Amino acid sequence: MTIADLNSKYDKLQKKYGAKELDSIYNGGCEKNPDICFVFMNPTGRNIASSKNWKGIKSPWIGTKNIWDLFDALNLINPTTYQKIKSIKGSEWTEGFALEVYEDVKKHNFFITNLGKCTQIDARPLPDSVYLEYLSLLEKEIEIINPKVIILFGNQVSSIVLEQKISVSQVRKQEFIKKIGKTAYKFYSVYYPIGNGRFNINKSIEDIKWIIDKEIKQKETV
Repeated sequence: MTIADLNSKYDKLQKKYGAKELDSIYNGGCEKNPDICFVFMNPTGRNIASSKNWKGIKSPWIGTKNIWDLFDALNLINPTTYQKIKSIKGSEWTEGFALEVYEDVKKHNFFITNLGKCTQIDARPLPDSVYLEYLSLLEKEIEIINPKVIILFGNQVSSIVLEQKISVSQVRKQEFIKKIGKTAYKFYSVYYPIGNGRFNINKSIEDIKWIIDKEIKQKETV
C-alpha cells in the first residue's frame, strides 16, 4: 500500500465532515523513512489546493505563509524557497510552485500531514469524534512512511493520537512510545504554532530543535 492509496478514504470523510465545495488536503514530503513526521489538526479553505479547480498536489499549507516561519527557523526549508513564499500572495501560488516547495520538504527529509483531512471553510473547532475517525488512517500513514520520530501539534491532536489526556505545557520534551503494527514509534507533543497558538511559536521552535538534536543529529554522529 502507498500513501496515495489512502486518498479515496479521505475523500469519503470529506463528504461526511468537510465543506462540500472543497476537497480534502492529504499530506506531502518525504514518504520513505523521513526524519520527522509533523502532524497538525485539519486544513481550512485558506489552503488554495482545497479548491476543486486546483489540479496540483493537495498537500498542507499551500498558499499560506505563517507555518513556513516555523520550518525556516528549524532550517528545514531552503532560504530561497522561504523568501519566495513570504514575498508572494497566497493566491499567487501556482501548481508548479507548490510542487517546488514540497520537493524542498522532501529534500529536507520530513513529512507534513494533518490528523483530520476534512477541509473546513474556516478554523472552526472539530469535535474529538471526527478526529477519531481519522486515527486509524493516520496510523496507516505512519506505518507506510516509517518516520524516525512523530511530532504532534497541540493538546487535542496529541490526546487523540496518544489515546490519553495530554496538556502540552505539562509534557514538553517528554517522549511517548506507541506501537503501531509491529513497530514502536517515538512521539512528542509541542505547542500548536499557528492561529491562536501563534504566540507559542518560539516554544514550538525550542522544543523541536531539542527533539531534532536528541533524536536525529546525535544518532547521526554515533
